[in-house]
Amino acid sequence: MAAAAELTLLEKSLGLSKGNKYSAQGERQIPVLQTNSGPSLTGLTTIAAHLVKQANKDYLLGSTAEEKAVVQQWLEYRVTRVDGHCSKDDIRAVLKDLNSYLEDKVYLTGYNFTLADILLYYGLHRFIVDLTVQEKEKYLNVSRWFCHIQHCPGIRQHLSSVVFIKNRLYTNSQ
Repeated sequence: MAAAAELTLLEKSLGLSKGNKYSAQGERQIPVLQTNSGPSLTGLTTIAAHLVKQANKDYLLGSTAEEKAVVQQWLEYRVTRVDGHCSKDDIRAVLKDLNSYLEDKVYLTGYNFTLADILLYYGLHRFIVDLTVQEKEKYLNVSRWFCHIQHCPGIRQHLSSVVFIKNRLYTNSQ
């Protein structure tokens, strides 16, 4: 999904009225937002943080110094590790890292939903939607996190819902 489309989804999920126009620059199609009151903003995470502040939802950027740093870490991870890496091996490495990290966490910062969760969800959607049932089971923590995020109000919007099958346990009643 193009960064401009993600930013439009983010605007809507934050309750902002549409009106921002995004362009893209360079070979990697880096998003640019021309603001009404100042210089243009460049980069997915820079623009996303600006939109969060515009919506007065600063808690999505983290509430403590440590949490803010973790949000920044995952936003950077999104741009450096997820964007532009299309090979299956690259994505498997990302999913393996993320699966291990999420083993004891509900959200990327632990127990608080943040912008990092939203943008990583948007960035991974195109890959997760194509995973087989076996691959989803292999990355169980990622699957749990992804399923949880896609059900947060206003996040998924028009993106296709990814189905995660839960195996039922049957008792042998003879």
